[in-house]
Amino acid sequence: MNTKLVVSVIAMSLSGIASASSHREAPNITRLPTLDSTDFYAFNSYESGREDYVTLIANYIPLQDAYGGPNYFAMDPAAVYSIHIDNDGDAVEDLTFQFNFKNALPNNNMGVAMNIGNSGETQSVAVPLKVVGGISAADQSAANFSETYTLSLVNGPQQNGQPTKLTNVSTGQTEFHKPLDFIGTKTFGSESGYVNYANQFIYEFTMPGCAATGKVFAGQRKDPFVVNLGKTFDLVNYVPVEGDSAPGASDGGGFPGGITQSADNDDLRLKNVTELAIEVPKVCITGDGNGTIGAWTTASLPQARILNPNATFARPEVNGGALTQVSRLGNPLVNELVIGLKDKDTFSAAKPADDTQFATYVTHPSLPELLNILFKDAVNATLGTNLATLAPTNFPRNDLVTAFLTGFPGVNQLKTVTPSEMLRLNTAIAAKPVAQQSAFGVAGDDLAGFPNGRRPGDDVVDIALRVVMGRLCYPIPVNGTDTDLGLCQPEDANVGNVPFTDGAPVNATMMDDSFPYLAPPLSGSGTDMVSE
Repeated sequence: MNTKLVVSVIAMSLSGIASASSHREAPNITRLPTLDSTDFYAFNSYESGREDYVTLIANYIPLQDAYGGPNYFAMDPAAVYSIHIDNDGDAVEDLTFQFNFKNALPNNNMGVAMNIGNSGETQSVAVPLKVVGGISAADQSAANFSETYTLSLVNGPQQNGQPTKLTNVSTGQTEFHKPLDFIGTKTFGSESGYVNYANQFIYEFTMPGCAATGKVFAGQRKDPFVVNLGKTFDLVNYVPVEGDSAPGASDGGGFPGGITQSADNDDLRLKNVTELAIEVPKVCITGDGNGTIGAWTTASLPQARILNPNATFARPEVNGGALTQVSRLGNPLVNELVIGLKDKDTFSAAKPADDTQFATYVTHPSLPELLNILFKDAVNATLGTNLATLAPTNFPRNDLVTAFLTGFPGVNQLKTVTPSEMLRLNTAIAAKPVAQQSAFGVAGDDLAGFPNGRRPGDDVVDIALRVVMGRLCYPIPVNGTDTDLGLCQPEDANVGNVPFTDGAPVNATMMDDSFPYLAPPLSGSGTDMVSE
């Protein structure tokens, strides 16, 4: 491997190993929450009977409080939300699925009005709420707001390609509808009432040149990401090592003072997100590659936005100019814990093919050294050891290069190897049903999981912490046998076999087992609200 390749590959490795999802990860995107991608998933569908499909999920609008009325969480109608697929390995998209949203009020954007006043003094007055009565799967006439979208396919590079709008099988048109957010159980009758309502917005669509149909859903879901967010960014304000002999054992038999698994450690347990999900036939997206794809999501806006000084619902601003990328996400936590603050907005706007510019952040990753500074003295004092460092010492970090930038040969490496930041998924590796999935993915002897793609139930935080601290320098289980990957040696990583964790557990049973996979959203009010 030549030096340039190592540098670029490493540049992508840590991008995938950080340890959380991408909520508010860069200065500019904090000002554009409707375009902020929080998590991205790519996996072989594990719904029974859908084995020949791949599911791609891009979540947007972070940290949604279920009670966030009266406007809740609509998408930006000026934005283009994209899911990109590279099927030959040149780090340039071969297929792009584009979502373009529109929002509207009934009655030609005048909204629902009520007659207010006494006899002879009555006036028609527009109501301030998005619903004026109960909503159900059978009756949505009380809605005072709606979102629709088109789903388009671009062949070749998105910047140069012509989008083709895809057809909604149920209507024969190119328009799809997005459900209202889960305002509450009075509005929708019950949690099951909302589920029945939202399920009507799962659509089939046709793709040019593809014999089978795909599926699409855009709507609010429970945030699937699980992370000890606040304490992690407070200089890791906990001991990030398992405190029990095994997760959930409750025996205190692990590292003294180490954190133990608890749902209370998940700071996102009360949050919703907006899911954009597609399920497409494998044979229609793999092209002439080797069956492995790379995938990522972006959100873009026109370059110029001029505010309307006399804003209306229909025309709050004027947008124009070239489409400009402002958000990007492949592997989790690249921008949070890898890219330097001065370059975070640059990364958000960059394309995978240009990722060598960020190589310095990966050739000498800062996260392991930060953990070393924070915990080395305490570890040595607790264990009576004299470790010179907790951080791995193998430079360049070829273990990370393989795991996150090039993929493993024969597992998830594309036909052409171009080091770049994206999820890599081998579509030929059979999906595992929920009961057989390991939350630790490949490190848990489950080749169908992260970093071979990413499923909603993969505990990428714990995986990432362990890999960045040198887990791949030790043998890992492959088909039941401990295997030395030959990427580095145990002496390169003093604590590489330590069970690092943030104490916030996640697994596939916390999600649905069918498309669109993520659990229904939390209610804005009602019996399913979780108490602090």
